[in-house]
Amino acid sequence: MNIKGMEYNTQRERLPLPEYGREIQMMVEHAAQLPTREERLSCAKRIVKVMELKVPQVRESGGNYQQTLWDHLFLMSRHQLDIDWPYDPSGAEQMNVKPERVKLPQTSIRHRHYGRLVEEMIKRLTLMEPGAKRDELARQTANQMKRDLIYWGHGSADDVRVVAELARLTDGQVELDLSRTPLERVAFVSDQPGTSGGRKKRKK
Repeated sequence: MNIKGMEYNTQRERLPLPEYGREIQMMVEHAAQLPTREERLSCAKRIVKVMELKVPQVRESGGNYQQTLWDHLFLMSRHQLDIDWPYDPSGAEQMNVKPERVKLPQTSIRHRHYGRLVEEMIKRLTLMEPGAKRDELARQTANQMKRDLIYWGHGSADDVRVVAELARLTDGQVELDLSRTPLERVAFVSDQPGTSGGRKKRKK
């Protein structure tokens, strides 16, 4: 819908720093057109004061916030404001440089429902010598596997299945005896009292 005399921001030139608004941008463009350096500098100082009022959080940016304001003014002027800058504006362009994208580790997980923690624990188990330390880590690993199965399997986890899975994943190196090393009882979150998923008694 086109209304005479109305102009949408999407139809206007893109602002270098939108947080300051189009009115301040127009002030900057006006200052750049003033005839003398003294007039331009005087106008620029007044604009910086308005910018500070418009975006007061710039004071919390750390360092010299006044230099930050003048750097912003330099960017908004698109290098067209010819004045004696109170701060060196040569580093202002670095504000627009986007940081390089951080590369995340992209290693695959063989059993996604167990996650990387269990995978690392199993790997460590296969490198350990038999003994009390390995037995304790095997017990912790089995209990973690049981918790993962309960949460990912909608509350279903069988101790025999967990022990068999652990033996399979360690190529038979670790075989827990449930009669000697019983697994912990893990309650499914929806069965715990006080949770939104718990069953409510029907009113008679």
